Amino acid sequence: MSSWRSCLPLILCLAVVGCQRAPAPADEAVETVEVSSPEEGGAVSTAPLATEDLPDVAPLPADTADPAEVDWSPMTLEGATASVSCELDYANAGDGDVLKAFDRAALREAMAPCAERGVFRLRFKGRVTQDFTRLMQRLAAVADELKIDKRVLDLDSSGGMVEEAIRAGDVIAESRWTIWVREGAACHSSCVFLLAGGDTRLIGGRVGIHRIIRMSSSASTRAELNRELRAVYGRVRDYLERNGAAVAVADLMMAVPNRSLRILTPDELKLYGLDGVNPAQDDLDRLRLMRKCGQDFVARRDSYIRAFDATCNAPDRDVEAMTACGLELRGRFGFPDAQCPSESPLSEFDLVGEMTAAAGIASRLRILGVPSGTPRRAAEPAPAAPAPREARTPTAQGGDTPARPSEASADDSEAAAPTDGADRTQTPAPTPG
Repeated sequence: MSSWRSCLPLILCLAVVGCQRAPAPADEAVETVEVSSPEEGGAVSTAPLATEDLPDVAPLPADTADPAEVDWSPMTLEGATASVSCELDYANAGDGDVLKAFDRAALREAMAPCAERGVFRLRFKGRVTQDFTRLMQRLAAVADELKIDKRVLDLDSSGGMVEEAIRAGDVIAESRWTIWVREGAACHSSCVFLLAGGDTRLIGGRVGIHRIIRMSSSASTRAELNRELRAVYGRVRDYLERNGAAVAVADLMMAVPNRSLRILTPDELKLYGLDGVNPAQDDLDRLRLMRKCGQDFVARRDSYIRAFDATCNAPDRDVEAMTACGLELRGRFGFPDAQCPSESPLSEFDLVGEMTAAAGIASRLRILGVPSGTPRRAAEPAPAAPAPREARTPTAQGGDTPARPSEASADDSEAAAPTDGADRTQTPAPTPG
């Protein structure tokens, strides 16, 4: 009895603390869904880790190729598709031609029609692998040769190799890409790291994260495995930090079992720096634009970005609607700017000669296409709006095939259970002896 009474104050204290803890607001509920196989849909790491590096942040393996060096050796895209289009209006123009060859000559032929307009879109659907990194390097190199400065990565991926996502993300960051995750598409697991590399991110699909799987580990205890994962997550944190994303993303990943998938809310995507304008690139652009376009331009650009986030970048809008809203909003802030038209927000749509017009259905705007070979600047009048047509059902994002009605919306089971999306690396484990 005395023992029970001696514990009574502690029991009462715990009870009081428990009663005082406020319940989580209903609007802060998070969504967690099951995935089929962590090996196929997880965040998997296999890059070699030196024992002496484990307590600290380990760099990527020394044999990693210089990102500036383009590897033009033969390659294929296993289980993935990639299409190139000179049009940003995917609703009306589709997704362009599927790439069948990936050598320099083939890519130049596919991208050459985009040179006059100065913009191209890559629609990619598949896993993040070494070949994806090589593809992004090659496309950036050819775009530089053709002087195509506006580049859009139209993405749908369930994940892949962690280290390859970091490599590809750095390539994306250095070669200035806008990233789309269209309505109905997914960006899961290591695909999230690609978002961190983009200059601007427009997200209408589902973005999910979970714990990284360490595949080639020799760990036999939880402590040994934790030492390895500390090194991997150190790389991830360093990558997120240099690309303007919150390192809290890595911490949140640690807490989600790899057989589940934590779907990030629109507010979380903004909070973690994975949606909208990239804050790290924004700092660089601010300095460059201040020198080239003047302080007034930068001030108007900042005001526009805030208005876009408040007015257009809404979770109930698809990418097309967000872009159309942004194009209409520009005029209030004096864009496109006469002195710096190519630096103006959404200038890629001026380069392809597309404007906006009222669609007449629920006040939604639709991007109007301009006939090939007759690009029109933003100052020219827009063509008459076409008759309203039946509302479009968006295709799954990131795929490399033209939009088809059967791809109208991603099946919940497909979004929740990424296939072949394990965040693995392409670096093999050391061979014995």
